[in-house]
Amino acid sequence: MARREDKDSLLRLIREGQPLSLRQQLTLTFQLSLPAIVASASAMLMQFIDASMVGRLGADDSASVGLMGTTWWLFEGIISSFVAGYGVQVAHLLGAKRAADARQVVRQALVVCSLFGLFIGALGLALSFPLPAWLGAQPHIRAHATLYFGTFMLFIPFLMIDFVGSSMLRCSGNMRVPSMLNVLMCVLDVVFNFFLIFPTRDITLLGHTVTMPGAGLGVLGAALGSASAGLIVAALMLYYLVFRSGELRLTIDKGSFKPSWIYFKKSLKISSPMALQHTMLCSASIVITGIVAPLGSIALAANSFGITAESLCYMPGYGLADAATTLVGQSLGAGRKRLTRSLAWITVSLGMVIMGAMAVLMYAFAPQMMAIMSPVPEVVELGARCLRIEALAEPLFAASIISYGVFVGAGSTLLPCGINLVSMWIVRLGLSALMVTTMGLYGVWMAMAIELCFRGIVYLIALSSKRWLNKSVID
Repeated sequence: MARREDKDSLLRLIREGQPLSLRQQLTLTFQLSLPAIVASASAMLMQFIDASMVGRLGADDSASVGLMGTTWWLFEGIISSFVAGYGVQVAHLLGAKRAADARQVVRQALVVCSLFGLFIGALGLALSFPLPAWLGAQPHIRAHATLYFGTFMLFIPFLMIDFVGSSMLRCSGNMRVPSMLNVLMCVLDVVFNFFLIFPTRDITLLGHTVTMPGAGLGVLGAALGSASAGLIVAALMLYYLVFRSGELRLTIDKGSFKPSWIYFKKSLKISSPMALQHTMLCSASIVITGIVAPLGSIALAANSFGITAESLCYMPGYGLADAATTLVGQSLGAGRKRLTRSLAWITVSLGMVIMGAMAVLMYAFAPQMMAIMSPVPEVVELGARCLRIEALAEPLFAASIISYGVFVGAGSTLLPCGINLVSMWIVRLGLSALMVTTMGLYGVWMAMAIELCFRGIVYLIALSSKRWLNKSVID
């Protein structure tokens, strides 16, 4: 009788110490990564639609929202890193067949992360007033920038629940539910923004004029729409985690919600390097923007749109990184180092092949991709040249993205933190500062491509070592 090849049965083989063939390992990798890839793609589509909606409000409103984007990315990275510290523990405990202990970690995560969310939300709200001026915004857009960012910060404690639920379910091997719910969040975000941003207006549908109701809240509507979508999905995520999850639902047994220093200490050990890394990478991105800014508006637009276009190429890499974190966490928790190493190399190799194929498409259709976002020929031409340089680095970029997921799953976050910081701050920034003087934006993107290749090679060298396999997350 043939064995079932579904995800749960294959994960069960890992925990029970049963052998997995190469085909089964590949099957499991695909089953875990595909839902995450779909969720990432939908999130990227949401960003395109959101930008289009806000763009219709005018240049000033678009600038007020765009101004706060890097800061939000910084906050999002910090809270996701904090949650990951608990998620990795859950993956290892489930791999070790200690489901009761894993549920206890979930209880701890819900309480501690909610408190951390309150702190981050309060901090962000306080910063929303002086931050636009600190970022150099013109006086007439500062009020809207503060309104947008401050409104979003009010919802952070609730959005934190979405991060917790999504992380716990993914680390348990359930990629489908959090991915579906995050796709739902993207749909709700677009719907809410459609009615909240714009005023009541007449639109033409199939030759008929229809009055479409709207709140006309502008930038405030954009913040409320996105935050409300996140709030609804957070409630659904929490419900599924607590009452429906096969192994993690908290109704199976009783446990304490009182914060424990033991779990918190382990979480900080995992998450602190991740948070530091994200903060420093975000800061480096701001510095690079400063390097590009003197080149003029054409270069700035080409750089911004090029980064957005390139993100379509590396979405599969982040889906595979999520799968790698789950696979490595559970197999290492089960004490199966040989299988852990095999799964790590499978996910990394698969990601390099897929992103290499995506890079070929990006190289071939770079002008068309840029033309979708800008009608300015100079922007399209310059952006396309930059994308084609970047395409050459995508396979090794994939190696760094997915290897990072491997190390996170192993609980070894200090090593990738060091790799990323050295690569970004020394290699990319150093080369960018040197090459921009003679090659302009083209030189900045060439520096980026060189740095990504360097980073990928270093990650592959680190992955070939067996030291990361000796990391202990659970007692």
